[in-house]
Amino acid sequence: MKLDCKLCKMKSPAAELLRPNEIDTLEQNCAQVKFTKGETIFREGTFATNIVYLRSGLVKIHMKGPIGEKILRLNKAPAYLGLPTTFGDKVNHYSATALVDSEVCFISLDAFKKFIFSNGDFAYEIIMDLCRSELADFQRFTNLSQKQLPGRIAELLLCFSNHLFKSNTFELPLNITELANFVSASRESVSRQFSELIKLGIIEITSGKKLIILRKEMLEKISTNG
Repeated sequence: MKLDCKLCKMKSPAAELLRPNEIDTLEQNCAQVKFTKGETIFREGTFATNIVYLRSGLVKIHMKGPIGEKILRLNKAPAYLGLPTTFGDKVNHYSATALVDSEVCFISLDAFKKFIFSNGDFAYEIIMDLCRSELADFQRFTNLSQKQLPGRIAELLLCFSNHLFKSNTFELPLNITELANFVSASRESVSRQFSELIKLGIIEITSGKKLIILRKEMLEKISTNG
C-alpha cells in the first residue's frame, strides 16, 4: 500500500514542517508496520538502521540491567522512539515493546538526516522533542528517588490519567509485576498499595484491569506528600 504522508493526520510536529518535496522523499523512504500487543518493535543489542516513529498505540521502553530488565518509560503515540540510540550509536541500547496494538513508521536514517541538514525548522523541533523527553525523565527519576512508594504509585496513576489516557477511567497498560518494575519496588509491595487505595475508596479496579480514579484529590495529595 502506497503511503500518503501529505494526508496523514498523525504526523509529528517536526514532520509538519517539512517542505512538499521533503514530504515526497519521506513517502519514498518510509514503511508502515502494524504490531500487536506484546510484539517487540526493536530489540536491545540489534543494529539501529531506521528512525522509528510511533504513529498510533502505546509502547514500553525497557533496558537490561545487572539483575533483570528495567522499564524506563512509556511512550504514547505520536512519538519518535530511539532517536538517541539511533544517532548516538548504530546499536539499539534498549528495547521497545507494544503494550497495545500499535502502528509504526520506519523511516530511512539517511533521509531523516537529510531533513535535519536541509531544514532548520525540522531540526529545531527534533531537538525540542529530545529536550522535553530528557527533562521529563529527569523529573520522574528525581521523584522516584525521593518519594515513598505510596507517592510513587499515586504519581504513576495520575500520569496515566492526566497524560496517557486523559481520563479517570482507563485500562492499566502494565500488570502488577511491570508496575513494580516501573516504580522500583517489589510486586508484593505494589499489590499492597493498590489494595490500600481500593480500601480507602480512592480507586476501583474492575475485571479486565480497568481502573477508575474515584477520589482524584486524595491521589494528588498522596503524590504531593510522597
